[in-house]
Amino acid sequence: MNRRRLLAAGAGTAGAITLGTTGISFAGSRPELTHGVQSGDVSDRGAVVWTRADRASQMRVELAKRPDFKHARTITGPALTEATDFTGKLRLEDLEPGKTYHYRITAEADHSSAPLEGSFTTASDEPADIRFQWSGDLAGQGWGINPDLGGYRIFDTMAASEPDFFLCSGDFIYADNPIAETVTQPDGTIWRNVTTEGKSKVAETLQEFRAQFQHNFIDDNLRAYLAKVPMVNQWDDHEVVNNWYPGEILDLPEYTEKRVDVLAARARQAFLEYTPGGFGPGPDGRIYRKIAYGPLMDLFVLDMRTFKDANGPNNAPEGGALLGDEQREWLKRELTASTATWKIIAADLPIGLIIGDGTNIYEGIAQRENGAPLGREADIADVLAHCHRGGIRNLVWLTADVHYTAAHHYSPDRAAFQDFDPFWEFVSGPLNAGSFGPGKLDATFGPQVVFQKPPPVANTNPAVGYQFFGEVVIDAETEVCEVTLKDLDGNSLFTQAIEPIA
Repeated sequence: MNRRRLLAAGAGTAGAITLGTTGISFAGSRPELTHGVQSGDVSDRGAVVWTRADRASQMRVELAKRPDFKHARTITGPALTEATDFTGKLRLEDLEPGKTYHYRITAEADHSSAPLEGSFTTASDEPADIRFQWSGDLAGQGWGINPDLGGYRIFDTMAASEPDFFLCSGDFIYADNPIAETVTQPDGTIWRNVTTEGKSKVAETLQEFRAQFQHNFIDDNLRAYLAKVPMVNQWDDHEVVNNWYPGEILDLPEYTEKRVDVLAARARQAFLEYTPGGFGPGPDGRIYRKIAYGPLMDLFVLDMRTFKDANGPNNAPEGGALLGDEQREWLKRELTASTATWKIIAADLPIGLIIGDGTNIYEGIAQRENGAPLGREADIADVLAHCHRGGIRNLVWLTADVHYTAAHHYSPDRAAFQDFDPFWEFVSGPLNAGSFGPGKLDATFGPQVVFQKPPPVANTNPAVGYQFFGEVVIDAETEVCEVTLKDLDGNSLFTQAIEPIA
């Protein structure tokens, strides 16, 4: 059974929590911050802080270097209005490198809300140890917030390492997977979910896409983690619909809106509203971007959805659309300009894993032809060749998407295409979803499975385990990049230390 074809069937609404403000009178009451606080896209001198209120109000932020907020400065943030579903983001600038900041957010209308606090640490402008985590796939295949298991407890595990930030590699929501009140498992046991009205059907309207984020933020573990750990978000397919591509027309009975471009526009707005990233220029924001994190690391966040061509054989000799011309040239230009020791590339699709979407139809970068780069592989080949010819070293690729964890080493010695330097790709996930795998690899770029841990059966639920995250540690003194793949309980499954190449 392919996890990309498995969607949760039906959703009960008994005991559902209703989120929203329609028909509620606020006379004489205080505003409320409904879904916690977050920070995101933290660099050496900047960060973004986020919150959501239950009504029209003004966002105010107190910022201090001390947890008691002594000598805090107060900054007026944006108006929280119905146009953005009462969410708001404030970009903080002119911060000091290598400092821990504490922030306290309130919403002000006729009265002030109770404050919520968070913190983040800016990147150092001198060599300093870096620790961050990555994973993806939350509330997939109908496995949601289970109160019997303590909810999304993987975030409590991850918090123990006190990372500098968290990279969400996509599928932070499953807009196409309703959440039922209960799921009967193959052995007859019952999985229970916290349910909300907004997660009772697939998302089609803007408000339904917003409700997907609202649902995840019910979880105490997630809210507590994001208040302490900045997040860097990218999107993949389930932020919209399974395996989507621009121009697609759906043939799914559960959708009344069949035009994926319409769904994607609504999903994108909700994504930009509900994640704390400081997205790129343009009226809608640009998802692909570089985050400079001091002299040891630049993080390149890719968008492998917006410019993707239609799913098909993916074997056109002239190449296919994956990154798009503008993003591909941006990536090559920024890699050339980077002076950081490590270039970490956040990809929402793995390079060599074959991801099908039907007979001779492929959703990902690779297909089953092991020769020269074809279709979407051409974009990857272009970037890798550019780095090889330009002497750009120390690339590490991070991804999620396939619902198991693995370490892949790519080398021209094993490859049909040889115009590149060896590099590592690490896969980790899911955070809380069905587990699947392992996948097969296309030999075009010479991948080798060095480690993998798939589940025993397809769609293994989170109660069994097989939920994963990865952790990257860059040592300030040696500049060694150490990548560790971890499980739900924080056990280290595999560690690879990578020496930098001068």
